Amino acid sequence: MGEEKKRSGFRETRIALYWVSFFVSLVCFVGNSEAQDLESLRSGMASTNSETKHNTLFQIKNLHSEASSRLAIPALSDPDEIVRATAANAVIFLPKDEAARLLTPLLNDKAEFVRGEAAFAIGEVGDASSTAPLIRALEKDKSRSVQAAVAEALGKIGDISAVAPLSAIFRAKPNEDNEFLRRSSAHAIGLIAEAIQMHERTTTTPENFLPDKYKHGFSRSAGLTDAAIDHLPAFQTANGILAKVLQNIKEADDTHREAAFALGAIGDASSVPLLRSKLNSADNYLAEICKEALLKIEHRK
Repeated sequence: MGEEKKRSGFRETRIALYWVSFFVSLVCFVGNSEAQDLESLRSGMASTNSETKHNTLFQIKNLHSEASSRLAIPALSDPDEIVRATAANAVIFLPKDEAARLLTPLLNDKAEFVRGEAAFAIGEVGDASSTAPLIRALEKDKSRSVQAAVAEALGKIGDISAVAPLSAIFRAKPNEDNEFLRRSSAHAIGLIAEAIQMHERTTTTPENFLPDKYKHGFSRSAGLTDAAIDHLPAFQTANGILAKVLQNIKEADDTHREAAFALGAIGDASSVPLLRSKLNSADNYLAEICKEALLKIEHRK
């Protein structure tokens, strides 16, 4: 229960920060020139007041520009953890390699919230150079919330080297403490499989009630065959692990859904009987995700 409360608090803090960002962006929607905007932001970042810097960092993020993101760099080492966490999200519009280099040290921050926000930001940047430090955080961080954020980041980056450590998460038995991490890891494996064999994504599922995160179409990357994905050792191992997850009644419903999504993304024909067996599941979401997964596998034949 303690870890669940921490995860809930973590999510609530992110939601609160989102709304602060929204209202700050409304207040700051004025017709100043870019130079005036930057000068105003530079002044805000020079403040000794944490709340002022915090609000300024939201403005910086909302500008979506490299020039404004540069103003947030010093705040990555601010004494206030909320300022550091907000700064992590404000530097993502720097060049990818630079942003990744600045953000990865925050994966070792003393504050759990900062580490989690750094992981989310690294995922938004999407630079493969962050894969190794993210894997270390996945394996070493004591916070399940941070590990889940790291798993999500690894999924967004799409590096195959993350498949094995993500699969290793399932060595532990499912329980309330690791539920969110397990479902995040399963989804990340699916995203990596898709990233390797797709260069763009479109929605192919017609059902409106299916959650958007499960609606993935695909177009094959040039020179990459389906066999190249299905028979890669990392995905073969992951496929077997995810099949067991989908069959395990002790797993949470969300974890079942993510496992089915990932099996479809990997596309191994051996998953077809299992996915078909779930088409009449009492969980309508799971049934639709399995249907989508089967369509993906069929498409690759």
